[in-house]
Amino acid sequence: MATYTLPDLPYDYSALEPVISGEIIELHHDKHHAGYVKGANDTLEQLAQARETDQWGTINGLEKNLAFHLSGHILHSIYWHNMTGDGGGEPLERDGTGELADAVAESFGSFARFKAQLSKAAATTQGSGWGVLAYEPVSGRLVVEQIYDHQGNVGQGSVPILVFDAWEHAFYLQYRNQKVDFVEAMWRVVNWQDVAARYTAAKQRANTLLLAP
Repeated sequence: MATYTLPDLPYDYSALEPVISGEIIELHHDKHHAGYVKGANDTLEQLAQARETDQWGTINGLEKNLAFHLSGHILHSIYWHNMTGDGGGEPLERDGTGELADAVAESFGSFARFKAQLSKAAATTQGSGWGVLAYEPVSGRLVVEQIYDHQGNVGQGSVPILVFDAWEHAFYLQYRNQKVDFVEAMWRVVNWQDVAARYTAAKQRANTLLLAP
């Protein structure tokens, strides 16, 4: 039985239009995300075979493949829920996301400054990657990170709570090579209730991530 499975989308393919076309969502979820799930499961099988045969000539490649596909699966699983057709704006007290709004202001100075940093981080990823808002448990603050491919350039204990997919397959059919335009449009579909729930959960789990500060 497969260890990882492709999650269902929380909405119809067309739910994020006109920001993201239904065609992109269908291809992105059913092909690309599904490919990461299959890649993670296949790599686990190959690692099991390596253990059974005590053959370790491909261990470096297998470990890299597992990290790549598993991180792709996790980030995409967050990505789908980070968006909604009724989203956009910014977290506000009246919307039940005041705690997140306060954390953004404390960590970045203002929502506008946070938005500028995450937008730049996502739009300037070199090649394929992500812009990510993450909870960093050592300081208890929010940080913006760039993820190249699906790995790297992140704090080891940080928990992603808002992810912007900056891979070309996320936008090219609709936005062509204008990644900046896609990133700007993404702010219109952010599901702040989902981000706020992830922030609360990350804070509650913070003490279990590290043995010592």
